[in-house]
Amino acid sequence: MNNALIEKFRIRQEKEDVSVIIESIDKGVVFKGTNLWVLIFAIFIASLGLNVNSTAVIIGAMLISPLMGPIMGIGLAVGINDLPLLRKSIYNYCVATGAALATSTLFFLLSPLDDAHSEILARTSPNIYDVLIALFGGLAGIIATSSKQKGNVIPGVAIATALMPPLCTAGYGLATLQFYFFTGAFYLFIINTVFIALATFITTRFLKFPFKHLPDKKADTRAQRIIWGIVILTILPSIYFGYDLVQQDKFVKKANQFVELEAKFPNDYLLQKNIDPKKKSITLTYGGAEIVKEDIARLQQKLKSFDLGNASLEINQGFAYLAAVKGNTENNEQAERLNFILKAKETELQALQHKMDSLQQFNAQGRQLFDEIKTQYPDINSLVLSAGNDFKSDTISRPTVLVALSFSGKRSSTDKGKIENWLKTRLRNNALKVYFQ
Repeated sequence: MNNALIEKFRIRQEKEDVSVIIESIDKGVVFKGTNLWVLIFAIFIASLGLNVNSTAVIIGAMLISPLMGPIMGIGLAVGINDLPLLRKSIYNYCVATGAALATSTLFFLLSPLDDAHSEILARTSPNIYDVLIALFGGLAGIIATSSKQKGNVIPGVAIATALMPPLCTAGYGLATLQFYFFTGAFYLFIINTVFIALATFITTRFLKFPFKHLPDKKADTRAQRIIWGIVILTILPSIYFGYDLVQQDKFVKKANQFVELEAKFPNDYLLQKNIDPKKKSITLTYGGAEIVKEDIARLQQKLKSFDLGNASLEINQGFAYLAAVKGNTENNEQAERLNFILKAKETELQALQHKMDSLQQFNAQGRQLFDEIKTQYPDINSLVLSAGNDFKSDTISRPTVLVALSFSGKRSSTDKGKIENWLKTRLRNNALKVYFQ
């Protein structure tokens, strides 16, 4: 039973001939002619998708892109000790990256739209999940390439690992001189590159691809040293990237938990929250009553309870902060955003206050009606007064008022008519609905 189960996971029986695999990857490494033009057009399509915030267009560009070729070539070359293939893969990887950056930068320089939509913003802050996607996507890609049953895995890997959008976002950062976008997006592209190449390297060693040796022993030793040097240089950043991203992700989770559970003040509401895991800073902007220094100091002390003792907490509050922000021309956009949030909160509070006033008015009015009816009909037990909507077949709802009355004894139709007419006059509402229980 165990042997049969293990047999299902064996992949060496389905492995393609090694020479066929190497030839297939080697063909995809070179960027010239058709491959280079396909890459340029794919970059234009992806940049257009980012520009108009269209996920479907971006996915289409990722399907077209041949960017994975040189990256898998690097991993394969390291795995089989093929120095010429490694040189060729690195050279073509640099050519492809340079062409992609130049194309996307040119597109965003010419485009009249320069807003950073959600599809662009999503590529500026890599996290641990991007590392895992690149690693598992790379494993799926090289295993499918090495198998006789390739199926449709490669297009899926191209979409999952998402090499194109980060490069285009980096071009957007260069074109708009927003280097935060460039560094964040290019960082994500490097992460994808490192882990796809690492996955290819691991798989080639696992599948026992034949190691290449040079005729000259000294040259062979030198080549192996170069290869292993590149392996180490590849693995060390990947370990750092992985550790750094895990730590950043932990910081963001703890900071959000801290804000949700502790950062609450009476008569104040949170306008804006900014958590920066790289600087380990938390900036909170409040609107409402002034927050005293003692409360801020008490909140800062609670950071240790959430393992955020080394984090800095900054509290901005009130209209004084907005005035200070407005005084700085560099922060006009932030001031407008905060004003918009503040107005939205005020509108929300006004709506809630209106609802509360309506409820209080109905409660007072209901009690008054009950007392007045009880003087005429002492056997009344209860009165329910509520606002509602009258829905009919024409699909148009009409606001109305509902009154439900309960008496100990039965009421005659004459009494019911008198009570209903009295209620309509008393409440000045002919659309009133009266129900006797």
